[in-house]
Amino acid sequence: MLPAQNKLNSSVQFRTTMRKGRRSGSKTVVVHLWDSAESLDGTESSGDVASFGGPRFGLIVSKAVGNAVVRHRTSRRLRHVCATVAADSPELLSPTHHVVIRALAGAGEATSADLERDIRHGLTKAGRARTGK
Repeated sequence: MLPAQNKLNSSVQFRTTMRKGRRSGSKTVVVHLWDSAESLDGTESSGDVASFGGPRFGLIVSKAVGNAVVRHRTSRRLRHVCATVAADSPELLSPTHHVVIRALAGAGEATSADLERDIRHGLTKAGRARTGK
């Protein structure tokens, strides 16, 4: 389970992360990574978006993943992976990062290890794209 300070709460946070963030895809997930500190230049009107205390995660698990049982199982696995990554990988994520993970159809059959590998790879790739390395 993700603590409250690690969750994206509003549709504005989801939209902003997906619109302004860097995207990286794999066979099971698409990872959108955005550093909310980038909006502190005054151009962002919503203080809700730039709140700290994260990293913050949001999940999108559509019907393409499977029926309700499969979607809920996939969501639980993704939440667990997000909590693990947030706790164990400060080199990947800072407290100002917002992450939206969109599960693809292959996520329903993927193991937790596969999901974690794909998420870490997506975060690394999106982070490099952001810094230009």
